[in-house]
Amino acid sequence: MPSTRATDRVTPTATSSATEGHVAWAPAKSIWYTGMLIGGLVGVVFFPSWQAASLTLGLMLLTLCLGHSVGMHRLLIHRSFEVPRWLEYTLVYLGTLVGMAGPIGMFHIHEMRDWQQQQPDCHSFAKHDVDFWRDAVWQMHCEQVLTHPPDLVIEPRVTEDRFYQWLDRTWRWQQLPLALLLFALGGIGFVLWGICLRVAVSLTGHWCTVHFAHTTGERPFVQDGIAVDGRNLPKLGLFTFGEAFHNNHHAFPRSARMGLTATQIDPGWWVIRSLAWLGLATDIRVPDLPGILGSSADSAPGEKQYRPAYRIS
Repeated sequence: MPSTRATDRVTPTATSSATEGHVAWAPAKSIWYTGMLIGGLVGVVFFPSWQAASLTLGLMLLTLCLGHSVGMHRLLIHRSFEVPRWLEYTLVYLGTLVGMAGPIGMFHIHEMRDWQQQQPDCHSFAKHDVDFWRDAVWQMHCEQVLTHPPDLVIEPRVTEDRFYQWLDRTWRWQQLPLALLLFALGGIGFVLWGICLRVAVSLTGHWCTVHFAHTTGERPFVQDGIAVDGRNLPKLGLFTFGEAFHNNHHAFPRSARMGLTATQIDPGWWVIRSLAWLGLATDIRVPDLPGILGSSADSAPGEKQYRPAYRIS
């Protein structure tokens, strides 16, 4: 049955369907992930090093928190705040180093998935309703091919930007300069830890977060009539840099703040507030809910009907 709901960037045609399609092996994606995983395991087994482990952890904090969560997701895709162009480029570059896709590719991944999930029903690839291991194989080694996809139009601000075009063409090769630096610092062991293991763990962790944040957890904001609603995973807030508060994010996708109460740990929000304190982040959007910048948002949880409203912080 054709799907008619549109998003800001996705417009369905008369025949578009979120349910009709198939899952196919994606050779480049599969080889990339498998190669990184094997390289990372070789590094751990044959080049054990606390220095390499500490360096890898630091790089993951930079690329996943500042790069993916703050730069790619909250800034570039959702425009939940504004920063100078040079800082936006820096954050998005760090996000590219996660090893998932370039900036334009991330729009395709994010927007097509979100559009499907907002339909009355969608394919299991976007719904994550298959068993754990099948979903792992699908997400890490395959791609979804919709029979009748909708139209996706990304704003020229991104698609016509030469830096973003370059990053999107060369996103896998962007690991090379960092690999050379790591080799100079600690040899092949540092490369296997800081590139291969980091990318493999980052991709695996991202998939695990997406899987569980759409299948189990708390739903303080309930959206009816859609294929998949987000879930909050409070215990994973710190380790996912706030991305685990996915029910909050589905309810208020343009919010720079994903953890909406003082007890919902959101390091990505801490970064944005720090940038604001430095005068580098402006027009910060947060949900227009009572007490949202205080200790709680007591009036919000449990409401079944609401409108995503924002205010500038």
